[in-house]
Amino acid sequence: MTRQWIRQCRLYVGTGSEAIDVSDLRIRFNVEMATRSTPWRADVTISNLSNETANKISKNEYAKVTLQAGYDGNFATIFDGQIVQKRGPARETPVDTYFNIQARTEQTAYSYAVMSKTLASGHTFRDQVDACLDALKPYGISAGNIPDLGSVKMPRGRAMFGMVRHQLRTIGQAVGASWWIKGGKLQIVKYGETLSGNTVVLNSGTGMIGMPVQTMDGGVEARCLLNPRLEVGGVVQIDESSIQRTKLTLTSTESEKVQQSWLQNSIAADGLYKIVFLSHIGDTRGTEWYSDIVGIPLSGKFIPKRVSQETFADVTGYIAQ
Repeated sequence: MTRQWIRQCRLYVGTGSEAIDVSDLRIRFNVEMATRSTPWRADVTISNLSNETANKISKNEYAKVTLQAGYDGNFATIFDGQIVQKRGPARETPVDTYFNIQARTEQTAYSYAVMSKTLASGHTFRDQVDACLDALKPYGISAGNIPDLGSVKMPRGRAMFGMVRHQLRTIGQAVGASWWIKGGKLQIVKYGETLSGNTVVLNSGTGMIGMPVQTMDGGVEARCLLNPRLEVGGVVQIDESSIQRTKLTLTSTESEKVQQSWLQNSIAADGLYKIVFLSHIGDTRGTEWYSDIVGIPLSGKFIPKRVSQETFADVTGYIAQ
C-alpha cells in the first residue's frame, strides 16, 4: 500500500465551472455513512471564508458539495451530496470566523421521488426495482449494484404507489437486502453479501490506529488513518489476534450463558468483515484525520441489536444486514 503521508483535501461548493474551490482554507469535516436507506450526511466547517463567497453560498447559488480527502497516492471523493443547511459566517474566536455546511447524499431524490405504476401478475422483484429506477431517473439516479433477486413470479399484480423509498424498503425486506444511493447509483446488497471490489487490509502497517474492539452484538469497531478506499458494503480484513474481545458480564440465566459463550467464539477466523458503518473525520489544520468503521463477520453469526435475552437462543441464526 502507498505510504500514508502528505494529507490531501479538496472541497468544492457548486457544480461544473461554477464550483467554488475553498480547499486552501481550514476545513473540518465529519462524514457518516451506513448500509441504510437514510441519506448519508456530512458536517463541514470552513474557517475564515470571505464575506463575498459566504454570501454566494448563502443565497443558494450553489446547492452541491463535493469533498475529497486522503493522502498523496490514496486520494478520492469521500462525499458528494446536496446542501440542506448553511450557517454563518459567525465568529468562532476574536480573530476567526466559520461557515458551516450540513449536506446529505441525494436528498432531493430521497424526499421527492414518487411513483404510480401497476405491475401485472407474473412480475418479479427485479421488475419492481426497475419500476423504482424509472421513477428515480428524473433525479439522475441509475442502477448500480443490483444482485440476483430470484426468479419468483408474483401470482397477483401489484400497484406501486407513493414514495419510491417506501417501495424500495418493502422490496429490501422481502428479499433480505439493504439499499442506498451513492454517486447517483442505486445500490442493493443482500444480507450476508458485499459489494464487489478489493478487500482493504487493516493492520499497523496500513494505518490502523490502536486495537480493534469486539462489540456486544458480535461485530468489530476499528479506527485507521483516513482511507477513501474503505466503502460501505465493502470488505475489510483485520487479523483475528489484534481484536480485543468484549468484556463479559457475570451470567445468571441460561440465555445469558448462551450469549456469552457465543460471543467468545464470534470473531471471524478469516478476519473478513462487511463494513456496515463508516465515518471520516478530518481537520486540515489539526490532528484528526481518521476513518472509523463498524464491521460484521462475513462468516458466522451476528446478533442484531436490542434482541431480548429471552429470545436470544432463537435468533442466533440471524444474518445481519
